Amino acid sequence: MGKATGFLEYQRETGKTVPVRERIAGFQEFHLPLSREKQQIQGARCMACGVPFCQSGMMIGGMVSGCPLNNLVPEFNDLVYMGNWNQAYERLAKTNCFPEFTGRVCPALCEAACTCGLDGEPVSTKENERSIIENAFEKGLVTPRPPKARTGKKVAVVGSGPSGLAAAMQLNKRGHLVTVFERNDRIGGLLRYGIPNMKLDKSIIDRRIRLMKEEGVRFVTEEDISTKKKADKLLKEYDSVILACGASNPRDLKAPGRDGKGIFFAVDFLTSVTKSLLDSNLKDHKYIDAKGKDVLVIGGGDTGNDCVGTAIRLGAKSVTQLEMMPKLPEARTENNPWPEWPRILKTDYGQEEAIEVFGHDPRIYQTTVKEFIKDKEGNVCQAVLISLEPKKDPETGRLLMVPIEGSEKTVDAGLVLIAAGFLGAQKEVADAFGVQMDPRSNLAADNKTYATNVPKVFAAGDARRGQSLVVWAIREGREAARAVDEFLMGYTNL
Repeated sequence: MGKATGFLEYQRETGKTVPVRERIAGFQEFHLPLSREKQQIQGARCMACGVPFCQSGMMIGGMVSGCPLNNLVPEFNDLVYMGNWNQAYERLAKTNCFPEFTGRVCPALCEAACTCGLDGEPVSTKENERSIIENAFEKGLVTPRPPKARTGKKVAVVGSGPSGLAAAMQLNKRGHLVTVFERNDRIGGLLRYGIPNMKLDKSIIDRRIRLMKEEGVRFVTEEDISTKKKADKLLKEYDSVILACGASNPRDLKAPGRDGKGIFFAVDFLTSVTKSLLDSNLKDHKYIDAKGKDVLVIGGGDTGNDCVGTAIRLGAKSVTQLEMMPKLPEARTENNPWPEWPRILKTDYGQEEAIEVFGHDPRIYQTTVKEFIKDKEGNVCQAVLISLEPKKDPETGRLLMVPIEGSEKTVDAGLVLIAAGFLGAQKEVADAFGVQMDPRSNLAADNKTYATNVPKVFAAGDARRGQSLVVWAIREGREAARAVDEFLMGYTNL
């Protein structure tokens, strides 16, 4: 611990953001990093706790507390403070395949479990992490490291999201010959098309993919492995297969008028915008446009927020975001103590931008859509909203959000985006390989071995555990790679 009193001497400071009116003019990243000197001071705030919950990744109160990757947070924070950026990178890279991704899009479970946050502000671990990896790239420390020897074993990874990429990196490092199959036109999965460019610039993904190619990983795009013929071919040609194809079945909203034109799933909206942005800087107009429209976003999570920010950048006339659940408190309550994940109100960048542009928070809590109203051409033009109230199911004890009769109100809606989460992996992939699915529509695989019911077929990431975070996907990919390595070699040193 380099600065024993750092947490007493220094206040938390994070990088600034580009002003709202300026950043909504485009899709560039808008978080500005601190200088190296100021970032080192932030590293000094780490207390090197005797029990560092920040790196525990353990379940507390039914929620994860700390980093699922078990990043050795106090170690790299101390190295940042000491100005030993090179060693900080080596330390971080031992546990995290892609700090450049998590340093941008992770909700920072490490910070939520930071001891400094018990009575004050947590250490800015997420920004420390991002600074470490970006400094490493700038200094040329992140170089291709192909394995010195090959095992001759071949592994196919189906899906190129964070889980598939992490598994591919680890298995290639071990010396196996890895091929990643992606059904889209570009590598990245959720990272590429599920997260807007202003949160994760796609050049950051391209930079990492170039490195992985130089290390020997093979990538095949526009290859949809969802038929028995293609699945059988992979099983015949490869010694093992990892299914990391994500949880890509969006949850729908069944209401009268749902068939109206102008109602889309959020993932389709975000994908169309990012693809057009990458293909032509939006000049081809091959995207779901929000310009001049009253946009209704159904869902209050991260994807809903991304829809809000994207719609504003496209020139929406107005944006309304519906959240079924009650508004969370602004501070921890007594039944949500540290180091549990804080169940508190979060106002993200999209909502901040809506407040600046439209003068009010776009969120309406405890509300859902009762009916969509269409015009003569079949286009959605309005939505009938209804308020909800929480009630416990007398049989199960579960909290249900029940409609309040007589609370209906009608709002204009020229574009509706359903961001209500995902229901699990696509059944076509499971059927193609003969893999069983669990009751939650995920690929059924053992929690320790990641093995499915089909010999030499493994599953990882959202496809196995359901919709989750990028950091969890990376953890799953690393653990699946370890299991596959042991299956192929009889032991593992991953």
